[in-house]
Amino acid sequence: MYKILVEGGHPLNGKVRINGAKNSAVALIPAAILADSSVTIEGLPNISDVVTLGGLLEEIGGEISWEESEPPLGNTIHIDPSSMVSMPLPNGKVKKLRASYYFMGAMLGKFNKAVIGLPGGCFLGPRPIDQHIKGFEALGAEVTNEQGAIYLQAKELRGARIYLDVVSVGATINIMLAAVKAKGKTIIENAAKEPEIIDVATLLTNMGAKIKGVGTDVIRIEGVSSLNGCKHTIIPDRIEAGTYAIAAAAQGQEVVIDNVIPQHLESLLAKLREMGVTIEVSDEQLLIMSKSPIKSVDIKTLVYPGFPTDLQQPFTTLLTKAQGTGIITDTIYSARLKHIDELRRMGAAIKVQGGSAIINGPVQLEGARVKASDLRAGAALIIAGLMADGVSEITGVEHIERGYEKITDKLISLGANVWRERMSGEEIEQIKNA
Repeated sequence: MYKILVEGGHPLNGKVRINGAKNSAVALIPAAILADSSVTIEGLPNISDVVTLGGLLEEIGGEISWEESEPPLGNTIHIDPSSMVSMPLPNGKVKKLRASYYFMGAMLGKFNKAVIGLPGGCFLGPRPIDQHIKGFEALGAEVTNEQGAIYLQAKELRGARIYLDVVSVGATINIMLAAVKAKGKTIIENAAKEPEIIDVATLLTNMGAKIKGVGTDVIRIEGVSSLNGCKHTIIPDRIEAGTYAIAAAAQGQEVVIDNVIPQHLESLLAKLREMGVTIEVSDEQLLIMSKSPIKSVDIKTLVYPGFPTDLQQPFTTLLTKAQGTGIITDTIYSARLKHIDELRRMGAAIKVQGGSAIINGPVQLEGARVKASDLRAGAALIIAGLMADGVSEITGVEHIERGYEKITDKLISLGANVWRERMSGEEIEQIKNA
């Protein structure tokens, strides 16, 4: 087990390149199950979630090979699904990440049956999969929960009209995976619109699926009998890009963020400009030029194209530097405030009322020993370390590595003083007993 140490106070300058989207990758890899021949996905981030999903494909008989490429392609996976079988996946790697639930839709669509353990990942409060199950049942599947695993079985999947009671990225993608080979037409109403959904639909369309309306709230799918292999390049990770944009606003002078789709970040960029941060946008790059003082703003997380919940925690850290009082309300995940106590350890003036965090600034953060409770909380604490006086010690690195490739190397290239150290046995025991 490792910890990350950050010596604060060093200004960030230079260029950082963004990897492929983690939230696309975790759906694209299971989607390959649906093909009858080899699928190649280029530009994958080298993160633990991607490796775990590749291992799950191998467990059900897929032939996997990896290829490391130089930018812009990034890591490439070749998936031959022709020997895959509907093997139960009740435990093991399934428990390591929430996106393992995409195996439900993909295996149901391919084999008309699946047994998948309840997904793991970061705990961000209740995140039920009832909308996924509602969709599967509408398509003709029988769904039961037995001993912590979801059992799905269908004699035949048939298209249906499905209205999502809650706008859900996971349910939209999962129903899409199950429906592309179902007989007849499926209509998903109140569908999510995230760029990652468009990315998955692009892969499926390249495989031969018939999908219309992706990016709107009504998706129409005409089932096909078979899907072929293809080559697909993943979109850039808007959350990684947003994280570095926030870091640049907090501690940067001039930072260029390369390999981005600026339209995917409009809600964040609008708030940064409102704070007084200068931003120049080109086709695939952002130039972030921060200047003091910056002023507080209020944030309410919403489904896309609103402000992303995945950037709420890093943005909270930035607000500790801003003049005035800012309020952050997370309408997506009510329990996504565990980073607040850790920021308080560093001297932040934050109080929680209901589902909102009230941040008073500016406050000079102080280096401290803190723990990342989840992926984006880890990013928030690293940014806090960059801003703080002294050295901050961050544990829970395994969460951070689920979503950020080579984050210490990238920050070092921008001028940060950040490094990894192996934890002692005594430190590991302290964390386990905490």
